[in-house]
Amino acid sequence: MQSKIEKPYVLRVAEFIYSKIIEIKNENPGTTNIQAFEIFMTSKEYKLISSGDFHDKWFRELEENNYVDKITGKKITSETIKLLEVQKDSMIKLLMKIPKLYYTKSHFPLEISQRAFDHLWRVCESYEMWCKETKQEKLIKLDILN
Repeated sequence: MQSKIEKPYVLRVAEFIYSKIIEIKNENPGTTNIQAFEIFMTSKEYKLISSGDFHDKWFRELEENNYVDKITGKKITSETIKLLEVQKDSMIKLLMKIPKLYYTKSHFPLEISQRAFDHLWRVCESYEMWCKETKQEKLIKLDILN
């Protein structure tokens, strides 16, 4: 019997993003990965992550539960919390969004929007790499590594 493979805590936000993009594709048949990422960038879930609220909510839950994660039942170390804080800060900086300025008149994404898109793509790539490394290919739905 195979033991359950635990995801590193830093992949929690990646898995959340990945699952939301899969939902977008399921709700919009024929949508490409690129289109699904662009749709995600207009969602309330994107705002939750890019504002830092995703991590803040998680940090509050951890603090209220003496830093024991509700999903794994394990205590999260202070070093891991610091790493998650760095992740939160990078998400805020890299996913910064300027409302209504996604495209220039020429319809090319603005640099700041392209940077956010690229970061989301890399986050999802890292999730797929983890899935491959841990031999959980069934979790790979977007197949963005290929």
